[in-house]
Amino acid sequence: MEASLQKQVDRFCNQYLQIEQTLTYPESQYLRRSEVQDAIYQRLFAGDSLPGGSPPLRYQVRVLKELVSSIEASIEDWDEHGVSDGLMSSLSVLLSTAAPDEADAVQQKCHVVYRLASLPGHKARITLFENRFLISAGGTTGLRTWEAALHLGQLLCLNPSIVSGKRILELGAGTGYLSILCVKYLESTHVIASDGSDDVINNLPENLFLNQLEGSSAISPMDLKWGHALVGTEEERWNGARPLDVILGADITYDSGVIPALVVTLLELFGFYPHVEVIIAATQRNLQTFQVFLEKCEQEQLKAEDVSFGIQPRDRQEGPFYNDQVAIRICKVSKL
Repeated sequence: MEASLQKQVDRFCNQYLQIEQTLTYPESQYLRRSEVQDAIYQRLFAGDSLPGGSPPLRYQVRVLKELVSSIEASIEDWDEHGVSDGLMSSLSVLLSTAAPDEADAVQQKCHVVYRLASLPGHKARITLFENRFLISAGGTTGLRTWEAALHLGQLLCLNPSIVSGKRILELGAGTGYLSILCVKYLESTHVIASDGSDDVINNLPENLFLNQLEGSSAISPMDLKWGHALVGTEEERWNGARPLDVILGADITYDSGVIPALVVTLLELFGFYPHVEVIIAATQRNLQTFQVFLEKCEQEQLKAEDVSFGIQPRDRQEGPFYNDQVAIRICKVSKL
């Protein structure tokens, strides 16, 4: 398969594995070709193609129906081209399978695969068990990966020296995307994946397992609730006085109600580690909320400086895929 065509097939398959709502199908002159349809079938819909688990049933049905319709629309000569028997058979099986109630489907967690196209090679991927269908930053938001984590991850992939050989603390780790990225691909010495939600902390071991990090001494989940004293009566120094070089946080400023507690925790960490580098990424869903964070930092003698790093246009993204229409701000926070 020629390189330009392979790229289109790869992009579509990677979007499907990330369970994207909008997919880019190969161009019509390619989609009608049997080798293209067979490649998609073997990678996505054959019985043993996805050993980690298939996407939710409703998603599979929707995508496969759209794919078959696109193939049919691309065919000009039905004597020369047709629709793959494998794809048609898969669609028939899916349509005959009882689908869960839509309300239940929205709560369903599934395996989501993020391709890291900016890293060398073709196999750099992070697989997470998450709720891909949470649609807003409310409730237990740590059960899916949000845009700011994907964007900050891109910055780290293109500038690995930020975390390479360093000890990292991730605040509000959620699914663990950034923590796993740092350990698995960016050669961080050690990462603490912290979060204040019991549900999130309980979900992390499975995501570590999915990325061959189960039992690794290089990454440690930690229950860390912002605003609570980091050092209690049973310990003299937080984290056993081990060094810390970088603190990361993505989409952790969405709720103005938690910002004072977050800043209190940052201040305490700066007290332990005066020279630690803090990098915060925030999707600008609500400009006022992030402004609350900036104002609170200023009140507490913290300086937030913008890091210039633009979002790649959606039509040029090869993975991970995320919204290019909502601004994502990355800031370095330091103690004055």
